[in-house]
This record gives sequence, C-alpha cells and structure tokens, in this order.
Amino acid sequence: MLGIYIDDPLGRSQLKDWERTALEKFSAKMTDKEKPFPCIPATIGFSKNQLRYSFIGDPRESSTLSELADSLSRYTEISREIGHYTSLIVFYETPVDMRETNTIDDYEQIFWKHLSGLSNMDQMDWPKDIPLDPHHSVWEFCYNGEKYFMYCATPAHINRKSRHFDEMMLAITPRWVLQEFNKSSLFAKEMRNQIRKRLTNYDSAPIPPDLNTYGLEDNFEWRQYFLRDNETSLSKCPFHRDS
Repeated sequence: MLGIYIDDPLGRSQLKDWERTALEKFSAKMTDKEKPFPCIPATIGFSKNQLRYSFIGDPRESSTLSELADSLSRYTEISREIGHYTSLIVFYETPVDMRETNTIDDYEQIFWKHLSGLSNMDQMDWPKDIPLDPHHSVWEFCYNGEKYFMYCATPAHINRKSRHFDEMMLAITPRWVLQEFNKSSLFAKEMRNQIRKRLTNYDSAPIPPDLNTYGLEDNFEWRQYFLRDNETSLSKCPFHRDS
C-alpha cells in the first residue's frame, strides 16, 4: 500500500499479508507491558494513534527509494496536523533471503545510501540554519524543508533489540516534535532517565555512548540514526548531498 496509512481495524483488513504482519508485530512491540519499548514518546504516539505508516518495496531496488521519497513528502505536508507525538514509520518489504544473509554492515550501507539518495531527490533547498556537514554539532537530516530525526531497525540486530525488527524499518520524527518534548527541561530530563533505564532492561548490548542531546558541542546526530549491534561505530558519516 503506497502512501500514508492511518491504523484502524478496517484498514488493516485491506493490507497485504506482509504489511499486516509487520504492523501487528510493531503494535505488539509498542504495547508490550512485560518488556516496555524504551522510547516512551513512541509508545505514547502509538497509543494516541498519532503515528503514520508507509509500506514500501525491497530495500535493494532503486524504485523503493522513489517510494520512500513520495511517502516522506506526503508526510511532511500533513505531519503538523496530526499531533505532538507523531512520527512516520516506514516498513520495507524485506525478502527472506535478505533477512537471512544480510549483516549489520549491509543494512548500514543501504540506510546511508537511501538517506543520501533521498536528499539528492529533494526538490527544496536545504534549510539555511542547518549546516551541510554532518560532522557539525547542529547538523541533522532535512527533507522537503523539514528537519528530521532518523531511526533505523533491522532483522540483523540481535543484542540491541531496541533496534531490531523483522523487516528493515525507519522511524522518522520531525524536529518540532522533539522540541515540543523538550519544552520542559525537568520533564525531558526525567523522560531521558526513564528511557535509559528501559534500554538497560531491553538490550543485551550496553547503552551506546553516541546517544546524546541535540545541539551540544560533543553531539553528532548522524551517529544515533543507525546504531550497530555492538559498541563500534563509523568514524565518518557516509551522508552526501550533491548540492
């Protein structure tokens, strides 16, 4: 189903089998009471039905990038009407052979290839207040004039279960959502502490040192977009925008 999907019982019945299965597994992850998902704002967004969904093709196919661009463009147009906990959840149709053989490195390469490709398809200018160099502390991914935080989950993540999903998946959150979340510094600090506690219980891998706060001099957003299954990380950001 191309485009933006709003979850409801009738709509689920019209999804393809793989789409419905992906959404059901995601729903189970967001509502698990015994092992709560670490990202509390995501679970709130799910409970308020403020998340929007997109189902796109095989991550290896060039046509899939166009589908991603179309979905994010549509979401950008409607996101501010949805609510303060909205994000776009993108499920890739990930073939069995890919799920069985692809490594973390393989998915990492696909992720950055898609992010660069997406940016180079962007019809709008890069926001003037955001540097093009991802090694700048206030850099973040931008598309269609909007600033976004990117999260990638893959079937290859085992130790870092907070980054595991049976299909390759993106969670794309507008910066204005995160700014709303951080309006109260005390609330935001307590929420971050709770998220870290949940991460400790959820993952067998230690909390990555790359998790940091946007805008701090020692923070680099790109390092948080794709976390590996161990404590290693890329030394240089692969993101590239042609202009």
